Amino acid sequence: MKQINFKLGVVAVLLMLVGVKQASAQEARSGIKGGLNLSNLYVDDVDDENVRVGFTAGVYTQLMLGESFAIQPELLYATKGASTEYGSNDVFDIDGKADFNLNYIELPVLATFKLGDAVDINVGPYVSYLVGTSIDSDDDIFGENSYDLDRDDFKKFDYGLSGGVGFNFSAITLGARYNYGLAEIADSDDAEFFLGDAKNSSATVFVAFNLQ
Repeated sequence: MKQINFKLGVVAVLLMLVGVKQASAQEARSGIKGGLNLSNLYVDDVDDENVRVGFTAGVYTQLMLGESFAIQPELLYATKGASTEYGSNDVFDIDGKADFNLNYIELPVLATFKLGDAVDINVGPYVSYLVGTSIDSDDDIFGENSYDLDRDDFKKFDYGLSGGVGFNFSAITLGARYNYGLAEIADSDDAEFFLGDAKNSSATVFVAFNLQ
C-alpha cells in the first residue's frame, strides 16, 4: 500500500509537469521565496510532540494555463522534524527529550486557482528528498541503551499533500501553507523504536518576491 501511494504521488507530479510544458507559451512569472517553517510529527507512540521552528527557502515558477488557473512548481530547501518527549513505560525504557531535525529538498507541484489578481489558492502534491539529519537529546535519555541514529535510519523520500493561500501585492506575495505527509519517516528498527509510524507535518508562513 505504501508503494502504491508513493507511485500515485509521483504520477500526479509528472502529470502536472506535463501541464508546465503546455504552458510554455503562456504568461509566466518566477521568483524566490522564503519563510518560517513550523514542523511536527504526528505519531501515537510518544508522550508529547513539540513544534520545531525552522525555515524554508527556494525558487518557484507560476505558469498560466488560463485567466484564473496556473501550475506552480517549486524547488525548496525545508527543515522539518519535532521535539519529542518520552516517559518511562512498558513501551519505551527511556525518559527525556529528543530533537529530531530532518532537512529536505522539496518539490511541490501545485494547482493554483486565482481569485482575481489579489488571491491565489494552491493545492497539490509534493515529493521531497532527505539530505541531512541530526538528533539532539538529553544526556541520560537512553539510560543503559546505546542508539546512534543518522540519515540511514530514515527514509530518503517523503511525499504528501500541500495546500495554502497567497496574497499578491505587486512584486511581493505573502502567504501560508500546510504540508501533510503521507509516508512514514522511520526506516530502521531503531528509528521505529523512537518514532513508530511518525509522518511529517508542517505549516509555513512565507514571503515571495516576484522577479518576472
